[in-house]
Amino acid sequence: MKKNVLKLIWEYIALTISCFIFALAWEGMMIPNGMSAGGMMGLCTVVQYATGGLIPAQFSYIGLNAILIIVAILAMGIGFGFKTIWCILMSTVAMQLLSGCVFLHSVPGQFFYVQETILIPILAGAMEAVGIGLVLRFGGSTGGTDIIALMVNKYWPVSLGSTFLISDLAVISLLLFLPDKTFSDACYGVVEVVIFSLIIDMVVGGKKSSYQLLVFSHKHKEIADYITDVMSRGVTLLKAQGWYTKQEKDVLLILINQKEFPQLSKVIKDIDPKAFMSVSPTNNVYGEGFDEIKAGIKKIKKNNAAQ
Repeated sequence: MKKNVLKLIWEYIALTISCFIFALAWEGMMIPNGMSAGGMMGLCTVVQYATGGLIPAQFSYIGLNAILIIVAILAMGIGFGFKTIWCILMSTVAMQLLSGCVFLHSVPGQFFYVQETILIPILAGAMEAVGIGLVLRFGGSTGGTDIIALMVNKYWPVSLGSTFLISDLAVISLLLFLPDKTFSDACYGVVEVVIFSLIIDMVVGGKKSSYQLLVFSHKHKEIADYITDVMSRGVTLLKAQGWYTKQEKDVLLILINQKEFPQLSKVIKDIDPKAFMSVSPTNNVYGEGFDEIKAGIKKIKKNNAAQ
């Protein structure tokens, strides 16, 4: 019980820190320089610019997300809903606090000022990806397109980065309708979105990233026994033939998580220093011990009805 409570406390501390990183990307980099990008926050900045600052981004942000909180609870579960509410509130508080901390803004005269304008959306995209990525890793969401992307990713095998990219580009196009914004401003938004999309999958995937190994060794039995008995992972034995020697060989096919790879490679080297091993990174592994197969809601319902 105590362990679960400590774990929950740690998760909410991590979520809070992540929200401040996310908020800093906007209030420290993008908004002080009159830039916008995609997502719900991008839409809120467009509202702020369109109203001449009458409606600050953090106010429209929490208002629009109020509706999406209900969607999050219905689609992802009540636990996801609580964490989403917390993240939206913390992001709003963080943006309100950081908007007044001018020394953290990337503007002339301040320490974080970046003279090369193109670097601003690059840094902001990386910071936002880290912030949102960690939020998603701990089971929360900062609202907006995060919820949409997670729901799509839950039921269909579409990466978070791809979903974010499509929705974000749609939001960026709204900048072109503002009289004081130019095509260059939209391009800066695209840069932020591209950087964000490239990094978000790495942050969220993290330990979920997997490797496929082919191991050639005359001590394949010892290696296979270690994987099944100690690591509790499955191993497939493939029959192969060396074309040059025409000799039969046993090859181990192994799928493991990224975090397990260092342990396994060390064990293989200890058991057989002369073992030959081919390692290939793989983004999607579905089945027991890995991700669920995402076939789509309609397809699942159709199959259930057929049964």
